[in-house]
Amino acid sequence: MDKIKYEIEIPVHASPSMLYQYISSPSNLQEWFADKVNSRGKVYTFYWDGTEEQAELITKKSEDRIRFKWLESEGDESFFEIKIQVDPLTKDVSLIITDFADDEYEVEEAKQLWENQIDELKHTIGA
Repeated sequence: MDKIKYEIEIPVHASPSMLYQYISSPSNLQEWFADKVNSRGKVYTFYWDGTEEQAELITKKSEDRIRFKWLESEGDESFFEIKIQVDPLTKDVSLIITDFADDEYEVEEAKQLWENQIDELKHTIGA
């Protein structure tokens, strides 16, 4: 069964360079995204409440985006991406989250989880 792709946009009052540090380095990711994050080469291991998930770093573009592919989802096209978007007119900064859910019921729950994670990020960086 194909996964459902979704996107959410969340405004964040922070500079793109600061945000990039928090979405790309393991030590900063563990301040808001997971309890603990380790990386070995392109494989990142995320720990939450005693469970661990591994993802491969697919794309990393300075001050722009980072994209991971969960190792357990080898056979599909899914990934998760955190992209920094700056409005050319207002200079407002947003994070665009692209992710996949197994079904439409999971989409709302997953969006809520991302919003909570980004709220934690905002709190961490004082945005």
